[in-house]
Amino acid sequence: MVTADTTAVSIEERKPWFDNHSEKERPLWVAEYNGTVCGWISFESFYGRPAYHSTAEISIYIDQKFRGKGIGTFLLQQAVDHCPELQIKTILAFIFGHNKPSLGLFERFGFQKWANLPHVAELDGIERDLIIMGKRVIQ
Repeated sequence: MVTADTTAVSIEERKPWFDNHSEKERPLWVAEYNGTVCGWISFESFYGRPAYHSTAEISIYIDQKFRGKGIGTFLLQQAVDHCPELQIKTILAFIFGHNKPSLGLFERFGFQKWANLPHVAELDGIERDLIIMGKRVIQ
């Protein structure tokens, strides 16, 4: 329901994604709950061109066993709070239309629906919409 991967991804396959993060500009933060890694939140550059440097895509994942414990709220608050020091003025979140919990989380933080891309993904034989949620964090 929450990722666009249709098969398991190995650590080696995911390594370039890890390497693209940097603590000073596009961090990846891992969350722990009672000493167990339970999720992460990350910033990635949007569109890869210099004119978009102050816009970042944000992604969040919480392991299913740890959802509903406020971890997503905590991580998203930390991310929004750190935007000024990361020189991020606009945040974009790409969320499947059927992922109501994530849509609700971002709406609670003032993100608005900026785009609906109907039927652009196929998961388990079902075409899914992609919603782009946006928030201007620095005026």
